[in-house]
Amino acid sequence: MMMYFMGLISFCLKRKHFLLMLLSLEFIILSLYFNLYIYMSFYNCEYYFSMIFLTVSVCEGALGLSILVSMIRTHGNDYFQSFNMLW
Repeated sequence: MMMYFMGLISFCLKRKHFLLMLLSLEFIILSLYFNLYIYMSFYNCEYYFSMIFLTVSVCEGALGLSILVSMIRTHGNDYFQSFNMLW
């Protein structure tokens, strides 16, 4: 649980950089996967749900990186200060 809260704190502190926000989200996903793995191994469950969870988290990471590349190509950096929604 400590990894999860450290990821949330990092997400809140680095809210101006899109890349650092994506990295902290991946850290949160990694901590949730670790907790899920411990829970499933404690109760001797099958690990199929963990594979589905990994698949969805990879899709989330790829979507975030594609948004980051699109934002850098259009605006030149990943700061939210220069990103204006009213354009």
